[in-house]
Amino acid sequence: MQNIESIGGSYSFTVSVGDAYDLLDQLDEHSIDLIITSPPYWGHRTYGLNHNPTILEEWHSSVSDPKIPPSYEWYRKNGGALGMEPTPDWFVHHLVEIFERAKRVLKKDGNLWVNLGDTFFARWASIRPNGRQGLGDNHRLRRRTPMGGYRQEKQLMLIPSRFAIAMQDHRWILRNDLIWHKPNTPPRPERDRLRLSHEHFFHFVHRPTQGRAKYFYNYEGVESGANDVVIIPVRKGQNGHTATFPEEIIRPRILSSSPVHGVVLDPFCGSGRALEVAISEGRRAVGFDLVPSYVRDVRANLAELSSQTGLEECTDAK
Repeated sequence: MQNIESIGGSYSFTVSVGDAYDLLDQLDEHSIDLIITSPPYWGHRTYGLNHNPTILEEWHSSVSDPKIPPSYEWYRKNGGALGMEPTPDWFVHHLVEIFERAKRVLKKDGNLWVNLGDTFFARWASIRPNGRQGLGDNHRLRRRTPMGGYRQEKQLMLIPSRFAIAMQDHRWILRNDLIWHKPNTPPRPERDRLRLSHEHFFHFVHRPTQGRAKYFYNYEGVESGANDVVIIPVRKGQNGHTATFPEEIIRPRILSSSPVHGVVLDPFCGSGRALEVAISEGRRAVGFDLVPSYVRDVRANLAELSSQTGLEECTDAK
C-alpha cells in the first residue's frame, strides 16, 4: 500500500485487506486528519475468524505472572483474534496497543473517535459469527470464560469505560463520551434488568507536551443542540456485515472533526459506511479490514461513489 503523502490529492480512497496493527505502519507520519472506527466488541462476534480455544492456558504456562496480558503480537501469533480474548483485560490491552500505533499517523491537530458497546459476563459466553450476543437462532459458539475479580455472572463489564481510562493512562486526552441511544433495541429474554440500549462514542485527541490540547474542530458541523447524547435508530446491516454505522452518527463526526479534503481513516472498516460518508462530504478515505469479502464490497461501493468526484482508488492497495 502506497503512503498517503506520496499519493497526494490524486485519489479518493484506498481500502486494504489486513490487520490494522500492521497496516498503520505503512502510512506516513502525521498523514491522517481523523480516525473514526468501531473495533470488534469483546465476545460478540467471530466475523468468521478462527480463534485458539486454549490460548489462555498457553499464556499461563509461558509466563511467571499470568495476570499480565500478552502483547497483541504474541496473541495473534498464537491464534488469537481481536474481540475473542479470554478476558476483557486482554481485549482492552490490545485495543490500546493498536491505537498507540495510530498516534504516529494522526496529525498533531487530528481527532480520534472510537465506538464501543458493552456486554454482560457469563461463564459460558454466546458468540455468533454475525448476530448480536444471545439473539437469534443462527449458529453460535459457546466459550467458557474464566471467573474472578470483577468477572462474575450477570456483571456488566464496563468495557468502554475500562478502555477510555486505559487510553487516558497512555496520554490520550478524552474530550467527549458521546452516548448513542438506540430506540429500536430489540426485546431481550431477561426479566431481571433493563435492556442495554446505548453505546459509547469516545473522542480523543493528542496530549501535548505542554499547555492545553489544540486540535481541529468545526463546531458548526455537530448535531443540532450540540449535546453528548444522540438518539439514532440502528440500521440494517450492509454487505453481510451486521454492525453498521448509521450515517446520522457518522456525518457530524466527520464534518466537525476533519477538514474538507482531509484524510479519514477507519482501521476496522467493516461495511465501509464511515468511508462512504467521508467521500460524500469531500474527504479522502482510507480503510483496513481483515475480512477480504468486506474489503471487496467496500471497494466496489466506494468506486461507484468516487466516480462522482472525478478521483480514483489508489490501486496500490492489496
